[in-house]
Amino acid sequence: MPDRAWLFLFSVLMILAGLGGAAWLVVTGQALTMDGLFLLLVALLVALVFALYIKFLLRTAMEVVKKAAEPAKAAAAAAKRAPAPAATPQA
Repeated sequence: MPDRAWLFLFSVLMILAGLGGAAWLVVTGQALTMDGLFLLLVALLVALVFALYIKFLLRTAMEVVKKAAEPAKAAAAAAKRAPAPAATPQA
């Protein structure tokens, strides 16, 4: 499995862990204390950082796909622009 796939899966795991931790703090009522509030903010920040990384990773992957598709589009456009050979009348 490529490195980017492992990083993607790790990022998804960290997002789920951060959101799960934040939900746990809220459900158990620990988010109402000062320590719990800061722990909640840290958990949400971890989830945000990894979500931004996934956004960057997906945008980079989409740019690679677009660049790969450009030569095919250019070839198709060039084929459309080329005039068809004129038909010769037969007598």
